[in-house]
Amino acid sequence: MKPLLAIEEPPRRGPAGFALFALGFRPFYLLASVFAALSVPLWALQYAGLLGHAYLAGPVWHAHEMLFGFTLAVIVGFLFTAGRNWTNLPTPTGWRLGVLAALWVVARVLVLTPWGVAAAVANVAFPLAAALALAVPFVKSRNRRNYFFIGLLVLLAAAAGFVHLAQLGVVTVPRGLGIPVALDVVLFILAVMGGRVIPMFTNNGVPGAAATRRPGVEKAALGGVLAVLVADAAGLQGGPLATLALAAGVAQAWRWVLWQPWRTLRVPLVWVLHLAYLWVPLHLMLRGAAELGWLMPSLATHALTVGAVGGLVIGMMTRTARGHTGRPLQADRYEVACYLMVASAAAVRVILPLVAPAQIVHAALVSALLWSAGFGLYAVRYWPVLSRPRVDGRPG
Repeated sequence: MKPLLAIEEPPRRGPAGFALFALGFRPFYLLASVFAALSVPLWALQYAGLLGHAYLAGPVWHAHEMLFGFTLAVIVGFLFTAGRNWTNLPTPTGWRLGVLAALWVVARVLVLTPWGVAAAVANVAFPLAAALALAVPFVKSRNRRNYFFIGLLVLLAAAAGFVHLAQLGVVTVPRGLGIPVALDVVLFILAVMGGRVIPMFTNNGVPGAAATRRPGVEKAALGGVLAVLVADAAGLQGGPLATLALAAGVAQAWRWVLWQPWRTLRVPLVWVLHLAYLWVPLHLMLRGAAELGWLMPSLATHALTVGAVGGLVIGMMTRTARGHTGRPLQADRYEVACYLMVASAAAVRVILPLVAPAQIVHAALVSALLWSAGFGLYAVRYWPVLSRPRVDGRPG
């Protein structure tokens, strides 16, 4: 019987050298984790008025940076890494990867300055540059199955552009329209990638798990998310949107059950993905309830961003970093601690206000601290892993 937790010695140092720009996941996973840990202090500085001249401030900054900062960095890092495997062609490494990482950093800094136009340009340019970098190997290899990822990155750039045009006063349509569309794009990316990797990782890591995918359920689950995205882009609200969201949530829940999540409880590297993906149907159901006026919309949003995005990100950042640096695919006690802190952040942020609405401020504070601690621990633990060459001497 496998132990509940696989306790390991700290990661081996491996060959000497600096390898932070050897493959896409390395700089972007590190940057995303550091930024996630710093987001709470930055939020506190804004609240205290010490960043009073910031171009983006308050809830707009928080939503923008969660999507176009933290989440987009992880998506790009993952796609650059997976794209090389899908096409057998190189994705950006070395100085090219360094330039893209620097553009991401510049975009994060500029939104905290008064230079709004420069911030807008940088934040739109980053996903467009990533899409172009991904398009080169995809088109050369005719990897048509994954062309849609290029389109999704372009759509994220368009959503970011809309947010900034509204912020700069160029358009009069509510600036919030760009955020819901971007959230739906991220949700669709999670749904696609979750459906590809979670059943596979489950069957590979848990003998006899028998995680399955059914074509009809897959079409309903992904089609439901696309329908919600189109509805948001069209400005649909109320009962019709609630119906779409609830139906999509039921399809996603059915899909999740087919993956046999209860069989993974002794394998942290797998159960973390199942636990995180559970927030996808919960988000859609909460979204439907919010459209009917039954609860605060922010609870549905945080079910997606803290629960699904945060949980899947911490799970995939540990798994892919281990696999692509030649380390065993086993979670140690530090990684399990990261999983539990991020999962607890989601539970506190969403569930506590549902049962005790008066505690929403306390829930937000505790959740933020757990989130910051979880990703901060990852950054400290994985700096040597991400910045040094693979322990098996292979490239990447």
